[in-house]
Amino acid sequence: MTYFFIIIISIIALAAILAFVRFVKGPTAADRVVALDTISFMAIALMVLLGFVLERFIYIDVSLIYAVLGFVGVITIARYLEGGI
Repeated sequence: MTYFFIIIISIIALAAILAFVRFVKGPTAADRVVALDTISFMAIALMVLLGFVLERFIYIDVSLIYAVLGFVGVITIARYLEGGI
């Protein structure tokens, strides 16, 4: 693995840690949902990067399914918080 991938993984991990802090300290439920969506996005980015580095393209397929499920989950939670469900 080259230094480029190590730097990218470090940046993504730092962003995930900061999003987790926002998830814990979020004053409203909407802040927590956005932070959870950000953490989900970071996990997807790590799966795609891992699939690229290891040349295992099944990780990219799994990340696509995870992205769709995460999107549906965030929309559902947003509708619940809005009072639409």
